[in-house]
Amino acid sequence: MAMAGGREHVELIRNRVVLKEFSVHNVHTTDFPGNYPGYDDTWSQRRFEKVPTMAVEKAFIYNNTSIVQDEILAHRLGLIPIKADPRLFEYRSTGDEEGTEIDTLHFHLKVRCTKNPKALKDSSDPEELYLNHKVYSKHLKWVPIGNQADLFGQVEIRPVHNDILIAQLRPGQEIDVVVHCVKGIAKDHAKFSPVATASYRLLPEITLLGPVEEELADKLKQCFSPGVIEVETVNGRKFATVVNSRLDTCSREIFRHDDLKNLVRLGRVRDHYIFSVESTGILPPDVLVSEAMKVLITKCRRFLNELDAVQVD
Repeated sequence: MAMAGGREHVELIRNRVVLKEFSVHNVHTTDFPGNYPGYDDTWSQRRFEKVPTMAVEKAFIYNNTSIVQDEILAHRLGLIPIKADPRLFEYRSTGDEEGTEIDTLHFHLKVRCTKNPKALKDSSDPEELYLNHKVYSKHLKWVPIGNQADLFGQVEIRPVHNDILIAQLRPGQEIDVVVHCVKGIAKDHAKFSPVATASYRLLPEITLLGPVEEELADKLKQCFSPGVIEVETVNGRKFATVVNSRLDTCSREIFRHDDLKNLVRLGRVRDHYIFSVESTGILPPDVLVSEAMKVLITKCRRFLNELDAVQVD
């Protein structure tokens, strides 16, 4: 029994991060051999190129009489996510200034602000006084080059969002720009990143160390996020059970109650990560993760091939 208890304690240290009232335990690494007798914790490959997008690379400004400087306008255009599958295009060759239908997309932005002849004389609202006084991403119009109209005729190539504000104009001011979109990766510029936000956390684990009944069961349920703890009635008595610890935010609210804090162990599973990936809309999150894994596999294979080549030499 003592050996079994000791092994269970070692497993807890190796595999769980434990949240106490005023501290967090088991945060050190165990990923090296000999740390614990009977455990082979050596690194194992079995356990152990970035995703490109299309974005504005060049802006040819034929007319810009707005208050937005040319370089700021070009920068704002570059950060607009473009709804075009990068897997359908090639990387533009170094030194190629014009591009071709296989590596470049052209968009034209031309907006001129005028007075609204139907506006009331005493109105002060720009929405009523002016026409086209706000330049949005929806004003970017795709201009097919080469045979793109035939290749992508059924595909809607456009900005991901139509309501991104680019500039504001007043009567007589105009923006006339042609932009070239090319394929690239975020290592070169953030505008090529297909991910808006990405985060990860360890899987929460909630363990009841004893039965929690009646009023304490209801009290325990209120200490966690909705859906984590449920109260069941068995033979007329209420019991608390852990239903879905994944929903827990690890707030440690339980430690504010002396009658509950010793009945629950809060932990996180060391090797279970929950990743959250929010797309800019260019590609769905599941496609982004899949493509990223393919790139990672390719990099690993290239690295292994280089190691083999060095050993042969």
